[in-house]
Amino acid sequence: VKHQYEAEDLLKRIDEGETFEKLAMRYSLCPSSENGGELGSLKKGQADQDFEEATLQLKENEITRTAVRTRFGYHIIKRIS
Repeated sequence: VKHQYEAEDLLKRIDEGETFEKLAMRYSLCPSSENGGELGSLKKGQADQDFEEATLQLKENEITRTAVRTRFGYHIIKRIS
């Protein structure tokens, strides 16, 4: 999303029980929104450094607890594997 407050609102909605995938399909500005936010496998150095660092700190099926800012906007990241 473009703004931090949008990402924070989405994090609250996830806490209230909405799914990451459903929210990604509706609100993500990334082409991956069609797939519920699924980016596929990313190789080291392929993603923005801040995005990559946040992803590597997550366990499988864990979602970031704060928005991650990159040059593309604000992200909520769910690590699949």
